[in-house]
Amino acid sequence: MYLRRTKDVFLVYGGEEQLSIKGYTDASFQTDKDDSRLQSGFVFRLNGGAVSWKSSKQDIVADSTTEAEYIAASEAAKEAVWIKKFVIELGVVPSISDALELYCDNNGAIAQAKEPRSHQRSKHILRRFHLIREIVDRGNVEICKVHTDDNIADPLTKPLSQQKHDRHTESLGIRYVSDWS
Repeated sequence: MYLRRTKDVFLVYGGEEQLSIKGYTDASFQTDKDDSRLQSGFVFRLNGGAVSWKSSKQDIVADSTTEAEYIAASEAAKEAVWIKKFVIELGVVPSISDALELYCDNNGAIAQAKEPRSHQRSKHILRRFHLIREIVDRGNVEICKVHTDDNIADPLTKPLSQQKHDRHTESLGIRYVSDWS
């Protein structure tokens, strides 16, 4: 059913006077019982329409939900830096000098990203994922809390009910062609 309906949708951009870019990140922890690898995803919206997204199975196994979300947020933060540099080069978004907002639904991952020091609980996390701390410290990204029901990266990491999936795809700027006829 889902794939049959995708031919009838398209992306819509707009709705805000000033261009704004916001990112969302999410991860699933131990949803694949075969290999226990985490599924992570992110999406960036420009004025409400998705312009960059990724869903991938990570090559490592996380020990906790917080670690899974932290790894996903780190990957999303790297994408945010690239997007910010790209948009700066375009010169069309005056507010791009501000930090890009990156929304995450896990308090522990947010706290770890904002913490400049490692703790005993986070020493096992690979060094490459701690880059998010530097990105946040430089002011390129501001990591913010979003309620799990409002995290539009959710469909990129796990199966959802039809109602929740439809709500998130609408939030991504995806509309049915028949809605615009």
